[in-house]
This record gives sequence, structure tokens and C-alpha cells, in this order.
Amino acid sequence: MFQFRLPNFSAWSLPTGTAIKLPKAAVHDIEERPEKRARTLKHLLKANHINHSVIYNELRFHNHTPHILGSAVCVSNIMYIFGADSDELSHIYDAESRHLEPWRDSPGEIAKHDWRDNLGRREYQRAYIDFFEDQLVQHGYDWQALLNEFLLQGKEPLINNLISGLGHPLIHLGYAQELSSRTVAIESLALAACFYNEWHVYLDDPKYTKPAPNPTDSLFTILDRVSRDPRFDNLFDHQGSDNISTLLANPDASAAALEYWNSWDLKKPTDQFAESQKLAVALLVAAQSPNKSSKEDKRYDFFAVHLLNTSHAVRILLPSLPSKHHVPLVRQWWLFTLLVCIAQLRPHLNIDTIKLVELEGRSWPYVTEVALKGQYRTDAHFVKALRSMREAGRTWDEGDRNGFYLKAAVKFGEEFEGWGGFGPAGGEGALSEEEGGGRRYSGEGDTKT
Repeated sequence: MFQFRLPNFSAWSLPTGTAIKLPKAAVHDIEERPEKRARTLKHLLKANHINHSVIYNELRFHNHTPHILGSAVCVSNIMYIFGADSDELSHIYDAESRHLEPWRDSPGEIAKHDWRDNLGRREYQRAYIDFFEDQLVQHGYDWQALLNEFLLQGKEPLINNLISGLGHPLIHLGYAQELSSRTVAIESLALAACFYNEWHVYLDDPKYTKPAPNPTDSLFTILDRVSRDPRFDNLFDHQGSDNISTLLANPDASAAALEYWNSWDLKKPTDQFAESQKLAVALLVAAQSPNKSSKEDKRYDFFAVHLLNTSHAVRILLPSLPSKHHVPLVRQWWLFTLLVCIAQLRPHLNIDTIKLVELEGRSWPYVTEVALKGQYRTDAHFVKALRSMREAGRTWDEGDRNGFYLKAAVKFGEEFEGWGGFGPAGGEGALSEEEGGGRRYSGEGDTKT
């Protein structure tokens, strides 16, 4: 397990030194474990790293192979993470690989003196992979030191922009930690570099962090206020991630969004992080979109699943970060969540739809069976969502006789019939990967049993 060794940077007006106290999640060290399943996972991750680019389809889609393999292998230990055997892992790899692409040469090389010059340019993905692999050698194959230098140091460190690219750099880094994989760690650095965008200023520039006029300690309260705020009315006529750019380009609406971002008063960070994980689940499983048709009732919001999976990554990373970085990372997730909720037309949350689920004897082994054997077992986002809920249940459900996370996982696993929330079919409202997801994750093709 890596431990971050961070320099001092970014003074915050919020109590960033307050620790969010969590037990460390289990680490499945695939580099060291001798059993066949661990060896299979290690070799499949390396095969994916060698053969397939991390970004594909006109540099719009993300390679999720490490996520679904990691989730699949870490369930009985909780597929590696959920307990999949070697044959199941190979099947998942084959299904996931069908739509991936080989590497293409970048326009140029990346060197130590200019590695930040091409941040945000996805066409340099191969060059960034090569650069970080070379730097790993310079660090004596200590990938902890590699992350320390290139993720965490500098005036504008990459860690403050992990929510770019729909949060995939953050998700990838979480799986690097869980699998203790330098291969996945290098890919997470490349994703962070390639999807670097202007959102970093909200974390890097202290002027964006300021007291809000109506603070509260509850994210549910804030989102309820957002749902009723007329400043967000009539901004968009469809759902979709392109709405975020529209929102941030509107001075009044962006100011209102940042006001709500600063409204979260983190007086008890550990308890409030627990609430944020419950919110992440509710936004996926209990959200009711204002324009959702009956035909789409069992299609879950594709953007919301990324809120859950990034929350899971934050949970994994927090125990290994110095306490002064806990609040900034959690606030970064909250910014992502807030922007996505507004872009998705501020869905209404009915958390009773989770609380009223009758388990009737179903428990986490049942959820594992759905993830590993069900119709959508090769849908990376479906499996990751169940895995994220499983880990949240491990963290928070002990002593909770109501079993919120288990009920949410059962409801999601049984009702899921594909992904929605993309906006007009074929329009710009469907974010790159998600547009293809309308076919790929609808139960057709490789999702069939």
C-alpha cells in the first residue's frame, strides 16, 4: 500500500487539517500474491496496458478494463474485488477488449522539463505513458515516489483536477491503490495529464473558497435548495454533460453554483463524508429525473454512476493521505457532484425508495451473484456501482440494522436495464463515451449472458 509523502502547498481557509478518520480499505497486492487469480489479474492488466490505449474512439472514451477487472477480483476478498475466478476474469477482459483500440504515436515526446506544457492534450496519451514509465525507472520502480512527485507537487498539482474527464483519473487512482498496481498508477497519471482542464482553478486559487451566506452541514439540504433555486431555471432544455460548460460560462449561474459549493460547512468531516457517500448512492438509485419517461424508468443515470464511483475512490484514498488534504479532496468531489446534478436538471431524491426495500433474506452474497453472473456482468459501470456500494456498506453499515447500502445494491441490481441521462439521441448532450453507451450498456451485444 502506498503512503503519500506530500509537500506543503495550498493554504485553505477551511479546516483542511481536520482528518476524516476511516479504516484503510483492503489492498489486494496483485504483484506479490502467488495464487492463480492474482497472477491472472496482473497479466491481464499488463496486457491491457501494452495493447490498448487509455483513451479511444476519437479520444473521447475511457478504457475501463482495470476498473471492471479490479471490481471483479476484489468481491470474495469483496470479483477480484467481487471474487471472480481466472476464467471469469479472462471472459471479462475479452468482452471489454472488443471495442478498445491500439496505441497510436503522439505528436511528440514528453520530457521532464516540459511535461506540463501539453496538459489537457489527449493526443499525447502515449507520450505521457512513456514519460511516466521512464520516470518510474528513475525512481527505482517506487511508484509511491512517482505519484508524490507528479501528482502532488508543484504550484498547481494534478491532484486538484482529478474530477476532470468525468472523474476517471480519480477512479483509476483508487483502483491503483486497491490493487497495489504501478501499471494502473501510471495510467492514472496519464489520464490526469490528458484530461487536465480549467476546473483546477477552483481548488488551486484560494479566491474561490469563501464564506457562503447560508451554510449547512448537510449535502442533502444543499441539493434541496439547489432544486428550488430559480437562478438555475431555463438554463438547459436537455440533460447532458455539455450543460456544465454552459453553466460555468453563465456568470450568474456559475456564481450561484460556487455559492452552494462553499455552503457545505465541514464541522464534522468524518460524519459528513459518511453522508456524502449516502448521497452518492441516492443520486444513482433514488433520483427521479423531472423529464424521465416511463419507458426509461429502469435506466439509471450514467453521469450519476460516476459520482458514486468517484466517491468510492475518495474513500479508498483518504486513509493514505495526510489529513490536511482530506477536506480539499472531498470538496473536489462535492464540486463535481454539484455540477453534474445541475447539468442533469436537478433530479429529485426520494430516499424512501431505498429504505422501503424488502430484503427478504437477500444479502451481500446475492449482490455478488448479480454482479458476477447476471446479464450485465461485463458492463463495467454496473459492476463498479455494485462494488462501490459494497465497500460503502463495509464502511458504514456495521451496526445499521436498516442496511441502507445493501438495500440500495439489491434495488439497483434487480431493476437495472441500462443507462440513460444522455440528452438528445445523437446530440451533443450525450457525452462521448455515454453516447456509445446507449448501445453498449443497454443489454445488447457483450452484456448478454
